[in-house]
Formats: sequence, structure tokens, C-alpha cells
Amino acid sequence: MKFTKMQGIGNDYVYINCFEERIDDPSKLAVKVSERHFGIGSDGLILVMPSDIADVRMDMYNLDGSRGEMCGNGIRCVGKYAYDHGLVDKTEITVETLAGIKYLTLHLKEDGLVGSVTVNMGSPIFSPAEVPAVIQENQNIDEKTGALISVPLVIGDKEYKTTVVSMGNPHSVIFVDDTDSLNLSAIGPDFENHPMFPNRVNTEYVHLLDRKHVKMRVWERGSGETLACGTGACAVAVACILNGHTEDEVTVSLLGGDLLIKWDREENTVYMTGPATTVFEGEISKESGLI
Repeated sequence: MKFTKMQGIGNDYVYINCFEERIDDPSKLAVKVSERHFGIGSDGLILVMPSDIADVRMDMYNLDGSRGEMCGNGIRCVGKYAYDHGLVDKTEITVETLAGIKYLTLHLKEDGLVGSVTVNMGSPIFSPAEVPAVIQENQNIDEKTGALISVPLVIGDKEYKTTVVSMGNPHSVIFVDDTDSLNLSAIGPDFENHPMFPNRVNTEYVHLLDRKHVKMRVWERGSGETLACGTGACAVAVACILNGHTEDEVTVSLLGGDLLIKWDREENTVYMTGPATTVFEGEISKESGLI
């Protein structure tokens, strides 16, 4: 089975061309290929598939085998894969995801390959029922947006304030004074599995640098701490704007690199721009036990 290893600011996945390959159990394969000692090593598996309603379809699985609705860094790499491998021959393309159809603009390098991608990530979702998030006592819902903004979230013996945003998958944004000293392996699972979030949640920990620049770390449901999360960066930008902390366009610095996020509030559309990189291509042998 042929595969391509790709990464978007360090958020790495194994990509399989399902125009040519057939995967019977993608959840099982995701667990195997993601293992960094016996497998290929990745944050999960992404299948690039035919679509009846878009140019290509993206089917993604976390490293624990759970299925994800969307991945902002992953979808940029899907766009690059589709163009660089000749599945599309245009720089404005559509990608079908579980979170709906996404619209991508591919930016080419001098060598004719895709170097970066702008993704129309759609509208942020604030309704607790759609995130989903359970409304508890003493949680105020913003009258204008319907969002849960800066509401109490107790982890252990400490109270945090969370702003809840879905970008096709649920995000809990926490503002902190310092991201470097956080022990995410200790607190991340408690955030991920908090009863406020029935489908679990991705949690972003954000340090405000100025009105156009923030720094974040992320604990992703099903994957733990990763170097980057595109939908998380979008949720962070939206949460920053809702709380009055930043302008409508903000650079979000993650462990793996920077993303430029813009929330066009008149359109109610979030745009994400960032790099997409092919690391290597290879072939999985039957001897490996992965297939």
C-alpha cells in the first residue's frame, strides 16, 4: 500500500490515495500507522477519496482510531496532495468533510507545487446544542452570538474560564498567563473528558501577546498534545475577538509554526492560511503487519 507522509506546521498525518487504494478498516489502520516505533508515526490517518459533491473527499482518523470531523492542517495537505498528484488541475478547489464542504485556494511555488493554502473554514458555531456543550448553572450565554463566553470550568481544584466554539469540531479556549509552564499531559485529559462536553473536546491554552498576535498550545481529543491544530487556531482567533482581546485578523503561533486567521464578521466566515508540506512517500509492506 502506497502512502504519503505530510505535515502542516508539525501536525502530521499519513495520507492514502483512495482513488487507487481500498481501506477496509481505517480506524484500525490509523492506530497502526500512527505508532511512531512500529508504524510510520503520525497524529493520525487521512484518506483522500472521490466525492460526488466536491473535487475530493477527506476522511480523517485520530491516532487512537476515533474519527474526526475536520482538521485544518490536514485539509491544507489534502489540497496540496490533490493538486501535486494530479487529482485536480485548478487552484480553487472544494473538499468534502464531515463538517461540510470546504473551499480552498492553493498558492503555488516557483516549482509548480503547492506551498501554502487558504481555507474557507466556514462559520463558527456557538450554539451549545450544536457544539455540543452542556449548559450548567451560572453559565451565561452571550445574547448577540448565543456563545458560551468566559464561563467557569472546574478541573481538579482549579477554576478556569472557557469560551466555547465549534469549527466543525468542538473547542474549549482557555486564556492563561503563560503556556510554556503548563503540564498538558497532566491536565489535558481532564479537559478533554469534562462532562460539559459529551463528545469530548479539543482544548486550546492561549497567551495573549498583543492585539494581532497570540501564542497557543493544544490538547486534541483522541491525540493528546500536538504541535498544531488548524481548527483550534481558528477557534482561538474567534474566541479572542469575542472577548475583545484582538483585531479581526490575528497570527496564531503554535508549537509547530504560525497560522494567519481572519474572521470576516460581516460574512461570518473564518479564513485560515498556512503551509502544507510533503515529508516523504513510501510503501507499506505486508511484512510490517500494518496491513
